[in-house]
Amino acid sequence: MSSENGQTGGGAEGAPPEQLALIRESVRKAKVPKAKPRTWRGAALAKELPVARVLVDKGVLHLDRYFDYAVPEELDADAQPGVRVRVRFGAGRHRVREGRREGGGLIDGFLVERVAESDYSGPLAALAQVVSPEPVLSEELLGLARAVADRYAGGLADVLQLAVPPRSARAEQRPSPELLPRPGAPEAGSWGRYEQGPAFLAALASGGAPRAVWNALPGPEWSDELARAVVATLASGRGALVVLPDGRAVARVDAALTSLMGEGRHAVLTADAGPEKRYREWLAVRRGAVRAVVGTRAAMFAPVQDLGLVALWDDGDDSHSEQHAPQPHAREVLLLRAAQDKCGFLLGSWSCTVEAAQLVESGWARPLVAGREQVRGAAPLVRTVGDGDLARDEAARAARLPTLAWQAVREGLRHGPVLVQVPRRGYVPRMACANCRAPARCRHCSGPLEAQGSGADLRCGWCGREEGAWHCPECGGFRLRAQVVGARRTAEELGRAFPAVPVRTSGREHVLDTVPGTPSLVVSTPGAEPVAEGGYAAALLLDGWAMLGRPDLRAGEDALRRWIAAASLVRPQGAGGTVVVVAEPTLRPVQALVRWDPVGHAVRELAERAELGFPPVSRMASVAGPGEAVVEFLRTVELPPEAEVLGPVPLPVTPVGRPRRTGAPPPGEHWDRALIRVPPGRGAALASALKAAQAARVARGAGGGGGSGSGEAEARVRVRVDPPDIG
Repeated sequence: MSSENGQTGGGAEGAPPEQLALIRESVRKAKVPKAKPRTWRGAALAKELPVARVLVDKGVLHLDRYFDYAVPEELDADAQPGVRVRVRFGAGRHRVREGRREGGGLIDGFLVERVAESDYSGPLAALAQVVSPEPVLSEELLGLARAVADRYAGGLADVLQLAVPPRSARAEQRPSPELLPRPGAPEAGSWGRYEQGPAFLAALASGGAPRAVWNALPGPEWSDELARAVVATLASGRGALVVLPDGRAVARVDAALTSLMGEGRHAVLTADAGPEKRYREWLAVRRGAVRAVVGTRAAMFAPVQDLGLVALWDDGDDSHSEQHAPQPHAREVLLLRAAQDKCGFLLGSWSCTVEAAQLVESGWARPLVAGREQVRGAAPLVRTVGDGDLARDEAARAARLPTLAWQAVREGLRHGPVLVQVPRRGYVPRMACANCRAPARCRHCSGPLEAQGSGADLRCGWCGREEGAWHCPECGGFRLRAQVVGARRTAEELGRAFPAVPVRTSGREHVLDTVPGTPSLVVSTPGAEPVAEGGYAAALLLDGWAMLGRPDLRAGEDALRRWIAAASLVRPQGAGGTVVVVAEPTLRPVQALVRWDPVGHAVRELAERAELGFPPVSRMASVAGPGEAVVEFLRTVELPPEAEVLGPVPLPVTPVGRPRRTGAPPPGEHWDRALIRVPPGRGAALASALKAAQAARVARGAGGGGGSGSGEAEARVRVRVDPPDIG
């Protein structure tokens, strides 16, 4: 017992040699206690560049800067610039343990760079996690995002949400294909129809960076011409990026590129592809496996390596304007990329915007146009029906279409399909007095009265009340007429007039891509016109005054763009193609359509806007919100000395229950809007002042303690640079 007690009390000192050896071996194999993940308490720091600068994904302006974090040794290999990380954000100075700041909520971010020392004097929190070792944020993409944020008075995190798609782990695990050898330089093809077309392709193929505004000839060849410009750029060993307004246009350019180069040489980036496939295509571009990208608006940030050409089709389309903060326009983003990467630039359209004309007038880009003989040979015959013609036309008083339009439809149906463009969808969207043309409005809420179907009672478009005994408050009349007839009503009337001809409709609910070349009537809203095999035999452009009469600075330009887009789908005049536009022939946009001269119309519009100080000659921003908030914002913002404040003025109230347009006030709220205008060259100063004022306002809202978070404070005043609708 004594020996046993002594052995027990002696512990390891009295143990036999064999037991001592086992104890020493177990101590050697024991693991060092691991630091707690995501706080990395007690973990050693990286030996080189132990500080990571992180852009946190908070999306508020007063936090639009980098934050320093410590890099644990365990994360040293994966924590490289450009990767996604998670960090703890929001801990105060008092929450420090073992020299590390702790606490705060986990938030996503991007690791921007690694440095040896931090400018911050206090303790640093550690990186919580490297989400993926895949570098997704390159130095070039970061510089572009910063330039876009500065131009539009927005935050860098908001721009990167648009530029970098959400992560898909399965897509990251799949390897990207090998980069295929560069293709050969393409033939000029239909570029030979343009005066400088072959020279433009040759400059791209030789490694040059030409900049051009391209006024495309009518017809379907534009997609093949864009594809040849991309192939010429790839032949020089560089990358190319093409941004298009919708998925239908993307499909046409995709098919043209596949026909010229085959599969695997370009990526398609659209929202319709789904998150995993889109991220997989994006990664292939980021890794350099693909050098050509075709896509919609989101593709404007595609990380194409060694960029040699950026191209945009139809820059006047509303789809190119991003609706998420800071609401950049694809044209301006590609202009920034062309300047940043010193690459070629191609802005193409059947029509011509004022911004495109300004690029040519300033000498920044060269015009890429066809001669007048080529234009006459490719364009259809355009005829007009004005108010005088309608007054003398007995058929037009009772029927939907004037006599000339009926004749054009009847003749066109002998040879192929006929396109009918109607500016509104629905049945009869708006009604007016038949005597004095005063709009018919609801007696309860003054909303517009609409006809929902054939023989149906009138119904208010705002409150939904039916109106069975309307009379005009201006002249006392009881008869109503259609102020604007919708696409469904037009299709119904045409179906009754031509019972043996199929009638197809294309609009927001159901957009057709193509229609056969057999005789049929295709009723479409602007922008939804399908392509006909062999081209349309004729086209009717109805209710032109509805588009020209909009209270908007761009009404004439936009009407001409939509008319030319529809007329470009019609066969040339030599093949019998005819277009009838129901609009006053003396108006400038109508004359430009008849002469097929969109460039001349844009140049004249640009001269008038320069004389009046309107965009794009001047830079403009809008400030909208509740009246008191707008006045307070204008009082605190430090605008450039040259800035001119217009307003504020009340905005139309959005009725409760109706869909709200982008940028409109919330339903039922009364908002004001002020416009701020600065001369050329002062746009950057204006954007900087607006961003600083908005950031200060958000910071006060976030820290005021009154229960209003930063998001609510920011939402009360909306700042937008280059607003598309200024009235």
